[in-house]
Formats: sequence, structure tokens, C-alpha cells
Amino acid sequence: MPSLSLSILRNPNHLINGTVFVPRRQLLRRIATISNLSGRHLLEKSSLSTSSEKNRRQKVAAVRMSSTPPASHSYDVVVVGAGIIGLSIARQFLNGSDLSVAVVDAAVPCSGATGAGQGYIWMVHKVPGSEKWELAMRSRELWEKFAEDVKHQGMDPQEVLGWKKTGSLLVGKTSQEMAALKGKVEQLSKAGLKAELLSSIDLQGVEPVLVIGEEGGAAFLPDDCQMDARRSVAYIEKENRKYATEGRYGEYYNQPLTGLLRSGSGKVEAVQTSKNLLYSKKAIVIATGCWTGSLMQELIRDLEIEFDVPVKPRKGHLLVIENFSSFNLNHGLMEVGYVGHQDGTLQPSAETSSISMTATMDTSGNLVLGSSRQFVGFSTEISEHIINQIWERAGEFFPSLREFSLTDLEKTRQVRVGLRPFMPGGKPMIGLVPGSSNVFLAAGHEGEGLSLALGTAEMVADMVLGNPPKVDNAPYALHTHCNS
Repeated sequence: MPSLSLSILRNPNHLINGTVFVPRRQLLRRIATISNLSGRHLLEKSSLSTSSEKNRRQKVAAVRMSSTPPASHSYDVVVVGAGIIGLSIARQFLNGSDLSVAVVDAAVPCSGATGAGQGYIWMVHKVPGSEKWELAMRSRELWEKFAEDVKHQGMDPQEVLGWKKTGSLLVGKTSQEMAALKGKVEQLSKAGLKAELLSSIDLQGVEPVLVIGEEGGAAFLPDDCQMDARRSVAYIEKENRKYATEGRYGEYYNQPLTGLLRSGSGKVEAVQTSKNLLYSKKAIVIATGCWTGSLMQELIRDLEIEFDVPVKPRKGHLLVIENFSSFNLNHGLMEVGYVGHQDGTLQPSAETSSISMTATMDTSGNLVLGSSRQFVGFSTEISEHIINQIWERAGEFFPSLREFSLTDLEKTRQVRVGLRPFMPGGKPMIGLVPGSSNVFLAAGHEGEGLSLALGTAEMVADMVLGNPPKVDNAPYALHTHCNS
């Protein structure tokens, strides 16, 4: 989606107050420039190759060598990253405080994992009592409130957000999987969610196109919802931009981050992009998805600490069949094996791929099938082999799809490829960067960025503002080992 013109939002303080902010250059000690980063957030949307890496180096070099000083602007909070996490954090500050916020991105919203996702807010595959459970439940509550607020404003959440209460089915085919699903339903019910165990006979009436055999069944959560990430991001952007007229909001898209400015005391004073110098009075939040690991390696290399951000890109494909009127789903579905593949701790260097069936029908009538997981660096090249595997796997659960070939659907199919921010252990990192008094990190949400976005945003804002936490943030704290 097109970004708002920088001529409107480049410096809201100038537009409102008519004054020019003069940076306190005498207090600045140095610029920590970024010289060898490997990620789209700092470069471009396309995958890294030899030519793109060379082009990136030339761009960064041009920024350094330019004799024209960057334009300077001042905000209370600077958020780096315009995915669903970054934009939700900006929204939280704008709605929950009187602070001003700038959002910076090397590209535009939805050009990363957010725009390539399936868009479900499901609890059926989550584990009650796990470290992420409380955050997931809080995020779900906030998304439901968000949808209700849209409705109370006289708008249709389905139209604005792609919001739809479809319910979700976690499907198994074997007696062993059915036993696991029985335990899952008991867990979810004890945790306060409405959950049911459906037999294969029950499923014939609930989801007629699904065929799983006599031994199979499903865990069913009727209150689970799905949404359209692109529509939701567009709405959040629209709402955020209302604060621009108050001088409280600015967007700086298509501007790669090139460094941080620190004062003599070591406090990070500003973020430098390829075009602007954005001073932060209160906090800088890094929410750059799978590019966070390589970015942070450069940004903290001069601090006297050893701090590892092991976020890595985990490539995923989704197959979208547009306006597929020959097929209908009443609910969102995923197979039991998805959970194991999602939580798998494969080595980030491994190129092994895993395929799990996920299936949804979005509000536009498109069939969305997934999903794959691969560690192949920052490549976003489409793999026809993976797409064929996704289609074949879907056919094992929905035999009617075998009546069609992907060749027949060539004109109506799309492929989404995204890089999930994988974290060993499966938990995102949310908190203050060790050794810094004002730089916060929110990254590593893997395939749960959308579902955990609002809870993460609230958690970050509470940390910055000093509010009592709504959710225990200790499990997400960043760890460090200082040099002796």
C-alpha cells in the first residue's frame, strides 16, 4: 500500500509550531554507522544476492560520503520497523499517552512477514500455562476489543479489518493424534476457553469438504477469529495519521537505518536514516522482525557487553487461490503436525523444509493454504517445489482439491513468501536492551506476530511509561553477559 507523503509527515513539529529543531551536536560523541548488515529491513524488499549486497553497500557509502547534512526532527519515541508489531507499538503510544511517535522503515508496511501471513488469531494450537499463554490471551482480548471499537464507530470490522469469527479446528487423522487432541481440549477448557472434541462423524456436518478417516477428529474452538493483516495495517496507519495534525506522528518509509547517535554519557540520542536524523527524547524501539539479529549486532558492537540476538529468518510459503467458488471452508483449519513444526528447533543453517496443512477462506472468498518452514537465509525466491508440496498436502485432507491441478489454477493463484523471525525456544524478545537506558527490542515472534501484536505493544509501552505490567514481562526479558 502507498505510504503517506513525507512532505506531509516529515516534521509535524515544524508544521504545527513553525520552529526548527536544532540538534545538540556538541553533546554527541559519535555515530555508530551500519556497515555490514544482511537484511531487507536495512536494505530492500528483495532477497539478498551478490548484486543486491553490492548495491546496498553503495547506498550506505553514499549516505556517509554525502556533504549534505540529514534533516533533523525530534520525537518522544522512534519506532524502527513498520510491520504489525512496530505499527501497533506506535498506535499504543499515540492512544495511551501524549507522546509523539515516528515510525521508520527501509521499505513500506506489509513488505515483510506481516503481509505474507495467513491472518489467524487462534488459540487452538497454543498451550495453556506456557510462558506465552498469558501474552497470547491478553493479545486476543485486545484484538476483540479493537474489533468492537471499530463496530461502535459505525463500521464493519469484517470490512475494515477482515475480522471474522470462524472458529478453528486442530485436525488429527490417527488414534494417537485423537488422544492428544482430547488432552488439548481438556487443557483449553480448564483454561477458560470454550473447546469441543469433534469426531470424524461430527466433522462431516461441521466441515463437509474435510476427510480424515474414521479414527480422526478435531479440537474445535468456536470463538477463534481470523483477520486480514493488510486491511488491519491500513486501518492502524489511518488511525495513527490522525495524530499528525497534532504534531505527534511521522512516517519515514523507504529510509534504511544507517546508524545511531550517542551522547558522551552513552545514551542513544537519535536514529539516523538514509535521509533524516530522528532525535528521541524518551525511547527507541527496534521491531524489525527477522532482520533484528543482524541489525542489533551492528548497533551494539561498540557497547562494553556481549549481547546476542539470535533472531533468524525462517522462510514460509502460502498458496492463495483467488475467488475459489468451487470450494468452501466454514472454519480455519490446521493439522496437529503444525504445532511440532512451529516449535521445532532446527538449526538455522539447515535447509530442511517442513510442510503442514493450514487452510482458511478469507473475507474475499480466497482459499489460503499453507504452510512451509525453511532456513535458507534471507532468500524470498518462490519455490515451485514447495508450492506443489503444499497443494499435495492439502489434497490429503481435502480430496476434492485433487480434481484441480495448479496448472489449471495458474491465472487465479498467488504465492506469498515471507521471512518469519525465528527465535530458539519459541519466545519473542521484548524489553530493554542491556547496557542501554532507552533502547527497547520487540522481535522474534515467529509466526505469531499478528496474534501477539497488541499484547506486545501494550507491554512495550508499559515498560517505557513505567506503568504496572498487564502481563508478566519477565519471560521475554533480554539477557546479557558483560565483558569482564
